[in-house]
Amino acid sequence: MKGRDRRTRHGLNALKARVKVRGFGAIDVRTVAGRALVEWRRELVEDLGGADAVSAQQRAVVDLAVRTRLYVDSLDAWLMEQPSLVLARKRAVLPVLRERQILADSLARLLGQLALERRAKTVPALRGYLAARGDVASSAMKRDVTVKRVPTVTGTTDPGYHSRNARP
Repeated sequence: MKGRDRRTRHGLNALKARVKVRGFGAIDVRTVAGRALVEWRRELVEDLGGADAVSAQQRAVVDLAVRTRLYVDSLDAWLMEQPSLVLARKRAVLPVLRERQILADSLARLLGQLALERRAKTVPALRGYLAARGDVASSAMKRDVTVKRVPTVTGTTDPGYHSRNARP
């Protein structure tokens, strides 16, 4: 009679090997999780100012962060399927839970290296944008369009009226 197979079945090692060999091509974008991961990577790059503003070093950190998030999400899914996170005999948590926490801390450090702040994307001036589009909107900009001020409830059209005349 064979003994019980005590190897873990969380699949993290196989996932790491696939991603290491094939890169992000190993991520199945047909799944909801795969699409969400690709979308998160796109959002990270956009938050850093767009693909043109991201340096090679930042791109490498973004790729590491996406890969680490893939691992954390994979372990989270496996852990949620378990009946208990505690080994009854040893009275300890599952070792994979510790690995997951290490990966989550690593993800936080990687995001910290990216500075986690949102950077504005450089956009052209409105007239330049409309001229580049060359459509009806640009012809409207060429005409002198005046905006009529509508009186407010107090009877003044000055938007700063209330703040200047407010009582202390």
